[in-house]
Amino acid sequence: MTEFRERVRDWLAENLAGEFAALRGLGGPGREHEAFEERLAWERRLAAGGWTCLGWPVEHGGRGASLDEQVIFHEEYARANAPAKVSHLGEQLLGPTLIAFGTPEQQRRFLPKIRAVEELWCQGYSEPGAGSDLAAVSTTATLDGDDWVLHGQKVWTSLAHQADWCFVLARTEPGSQRHQGLSYLLVPMRQPGVEVRPIVQLTGTSEFNEVFFDGARTARDLVVGEPGDGWRVAMGTLGFERGVATLGQQVGFRRELQALTELAERTGAAGDPHIAEKLARARVGLEVMNAHARRTLGDTAPGVAEVSKLVWANWHRSLGELAMLVRGPEAMLTGDDLDEWQRLYLFTRADTIYGGSNEIQRNVIAERVLGLPREARP
Repeated sequence: MTEFRERVRDWLAENLAGEFAALRGLGGPGREHEAFEERLAWERRLAAGGWTCLGWPVEHGGRGASLDEQVIFHEEYARANAPAKVSHLGEQLLGPTLIAFGTPEQQRRFLPKIRAVEELWCQGYSEPGAGSDLAAVSTTATLDGDDWVLHGQKVWTSLAHQADWCFVLARTEPGSQRHQGLSYLLVPMRQPGVEVRPIVQLTGTSEFNEVFFDGARTARDLVVGEPGDGWRVAMGTLGFERGVATLGQQVGFRRELQALTELAERTGAAGDPHIAEKLARARVGLEVMNAHARRTLGDTAPGVAEVSKLVWANWHRSLGELAMLVRGPEAMLTGDDLDEWQRLYLFTRADTIYGGSNEIQRNVIAERVLGLPREARP
């Protein structure tokens, strides 16, 4: 593995230079608007070098990398401070879903363009009345000849304004309820009947969007799995969401904590026993998070993904709060733009909501792992 790590490190050092050198550190959470086209070009450089879709089987255009190799790549990518990827929804979510559930025709049509970063994807799951309670989806799709026709609204759709395609969970059986009668459709975004409206966040940026489907169409054969079997496919997608990339994410967390610790030492805030204790607890929490991630890597048992989400989301939100303590009263002042610590604090307020809120994660653990009674539902 040492040879593989050195190969990754050398390639990144050689290629994250010249026109791409200025991209280091750009495009993280809450900053996905930064240098988007330049980051897209960088990711296509990755693809040309064979560094996208590492874990995909070779027969589907991937590298067939082992879990250990994938972990190494994500760690080195984060250590190099390489820019955030723009095609992660296609590479990490839809691609593995098509490999697991898609038809050979769907795989041939979509996987090569995902691997080459030629088509970008967004996720059409959440709705105004179906966020964490995904089974309450009300967006409909009905057959009209050789097309599905969609009506409804999705919300919190990351990068919908940049995406070429959307994988949409829609209700295709009239009168069905909850998990029944849902289908997983692949829908082109650039067509009449699709309207994207940005949602301005606390940070002032708009990486999230509302998406309205008003007669949008997609081909009859672009349903993944069987019609009505969308819940199973959608849950499969969510199972791919929290993979080896989390260890690379933690390298970024470590960098943030180190920078905050250095700031506290420079300003004298570290001399405050209360702040010093919180910095120490943050260091311990990060080690616990890392140990848990490594111990459970590849474990698909019920509750594992939910515990991981609770651990990292709460830790990162607390780090944003700690940054404000370290900054002191001047953290309340802004100029024309937020500084890195203000942006961290504001964006991490959402960490415990997106990707499944804390409340939902705890309910899943309670009901499916501990066997406690189900929460009362209306």
